[in-house]
Amino acid sequence: MDRSSVFTIDTGLPKDDSQPDDQPGEVQRAFRSFILEFRLDNNFIYRDALRTNVLIKKYMLDVDMAHLISFNEELAHRLANEPAEVIPIFEIAIKECAKRMFFPGADSSRGFPECQLILHSTANMISIRDLNASYISKLVRIPGIVVGASTLSSKATVLSIMCRDCSNTKKIPVGGGFQGISLPRVCDRQQVQGEEAQKCSLDPFFVVHEGSTFIDQQVLKLQEAPDMVPVGELPRHILVSADRYLTNRVVPGSRCTVMGVFSIYQSKGGKGPAAAVAIRNPYIRVVGIQSDVDASAAGNASFTGEEEQEFLELSRNPNLYEMFANSIAPSIYGNADIKKAIACLLLGGTKKILPDGMKLRGDINVLLLGDPGTAKSQLLKFVEKVSPIAIYTSGKGSSAAGLTASVQRDNNTREFYLEGGAMVLADGGVVCIDEFDKMRDEDRVAIHEAMEQQTISIAKAGITTILNARTSVLAAANPIFGRYDDMKSPGENIDFQTTILSRFDMIFIVKDDHNPERDARMAKHIMGLHMNQLPQGEEETGDISIAKMKRYITYCKTRCAPRLSPEAAEKLSSHFVSIRKRVHQAEVDANERSSIPITVRQLEAIIRITESLAKLSLSPIATEDHVDEAIRLFLASTMDAVGQGAATSSELMEEINKVEAELRRRLPIGWSTSLATLKRELCVNKGYSEAALSRALVIMSRRETIQFRSGGGSVFRSGV
Repeated sequence: MDRSSVFTIDTGLPKDDSQPDDQPGEVQRAFRSFILEFRLDNNFIYRDALRTNVLIKKYMLDVDMAHLISFNEELAHRLANEPAEVIPIFEIAIKECAKRMFFPGADSSRGFPECQLILHSTANMISIRDLNASYISKLVRIPGIVVGASTLSSKATVLSIMCRDCSNTKKIPVGGGFQGISLPRVCDRQQVQGEEAQKCSLDPFFVVHEGSTFIDQQVLKLQEAPDMVPVGELPRHILVSADRYLTNRVVPGSRCTVMGVFSIYQSKGGKGPAAAVAIRNPYIRVVGIQSDVDASAAGNASFTGEEEQEFLELSRNPNLYEMFANSIAPSIYGNADIKKAIACLLLGGTKKILPDGMKLRGDINVLLLGDPGTAKSQLLKFVEKVSPIAIYTSGKGSSAAGLTASVQRDNNTREFYLEGGAMVLADGGVVCIDEFDKMRDEDRVAIHEAMEQQTISIAKAGITTILNARTSVLAAANPIFGRYDDMKSPGENIDFQTTILSRFDMIFIVKDDHNPERDARMAKHIMGLHMNQLPQGEEETGDISIAKMKRYITYCKTRCAPRLSPEAAEKLSSHFVSIRKRVHQAEVDANERSSIPITVRQLEAIIRITESLAKLSLSPIATEDHVDEAIRLFLASTMDAVGQGAATSSELMEEINKVEAELRRRLPIGWSTSLATLKRELCVNKGYSEAALSRALVIMSRRETIQFRSGGGSVFRSGV
């Protein structure tokens, strides 16, 4: 089944008697005429491509299967069904054509390097799950994500062997892929000359490396894309063998489509049924790799004219922004600003590379923080459906290695290799992290770098490298006490460090307010959903379907990279200064630092939101209108979250300051008293409110003026 002989076809004098004598020659002539005569609009594309490649010392030719089908359908059919036999003939035809171009007079093709055929096609793709025995030794096209890539190794194509007794040398051709070869056990020199006197011993041959021919070979591990794996199944993977010019084309984490021959090999040293003589393991011998990493779903070719026309008409619709926001999770009631923020997140801003090589991210990160039952997880699930590339993960079940990258050990070679985690696999898309507050702190720190620098650097087990993680993060979390407590400041409600909060462009605090009118409307909406009929006046108008939305997002991302107009930039900078001033004033009034920081990152966040709004309408310049909406969104999200603590009125702040002064007088340094005594003295006797007392105690304990002891029952004055 391994067909180790096919790669040794001698096209001059075919030794295979089962075929007609002239067949390989005919096939070779047909390929030669295809290379020399195929043309598009009077351009001989393959002849010119071959000449260009050979001039720059690249002995290869990249052929589109569609061109071969249009030129000679029977030939293309043979190539697809008998690739192991036909590809070597094609490569010899390429070599002949190249030699004829550069050495027209020379007869033999000796001394001219071997040429490689690389194929690409738009034929139907087969998922790794569907590969079965019927595809063996056929040409297949498989999509997936590269999860592991080995280092380059050298594979012999022709082995030179010598007999150690009589120095007789032979050359043995070796098949491609994982196929091995066994050396002959008996030296055949004496049979040629008829000398019986000196017989060579058994197994006399050894390999002469200087006389052998080697090529580069790389083994890749290809895994199914996460969106193709059925629920509850593990993703399948397959080994891929690439050689010569196809090596070092892809890195772990890149999505690609592999075209190759579905082959089999016998695994060595296996135990159990896998080691049985007749059992073979599948692998793919590559004849072409197309990487979809840059264009986020293959740039120009992927949109038809009608689609482009439809998208351009859509982009001119004045209500597009509202329509787009309404189409995001239409079954979830309300939350208009959050839906608008998610629309911005799906499109993203413009990535910039500065002259000194510094990169500014264009992806927008959003944090939803709020009470249970406010449909946070449903929004995340919807984003996973609508984003072209998305991965959904829950904070409790995610480790730092699972989010970034893990180092694995290969069973056969015992070498270490990297396997990308969720952030690497979602490169160019969105990572939705639910239960963000339930993650361990050390795991949460792992995504700091991915959220701002958009890379993941690894230094483990002798592997030091940097992987791309150009993803947006949409996270959902609950406050510390399960529900948001209005009496406490944002810092007391939010369990996150400022380092991670400053990396979110928009932070929404979602509260479950008790409002009879709103509750009645929501109840009506939900009853309508469960009875499969929406109440009157709530029919969904002008909504965009999920499939169309997905395509439109891809179209906007590939075609548009807006820049700020000078007026918009001026407006943004002056507004940022006023926001900083307002936060500073709030900090002075509250007598404590804000737990949600407003830094230069927040200015960049508003710029990114502005650019994403311009991108939605395919506008190359972001105008003042876009800036106004971006600032409104920012004020409604992050600034609103900052101001939540300032909701404690100025009278309460004055009362807290008075209580604090009273406590300092009442408790000398080194003294302690019980909390119940303080409550009785200050609240019952002097008329201060309990809220003011508890708030004052929290502020003083943060400054380490006091300490709580015996489970919070007594208060000890420890410092100034």
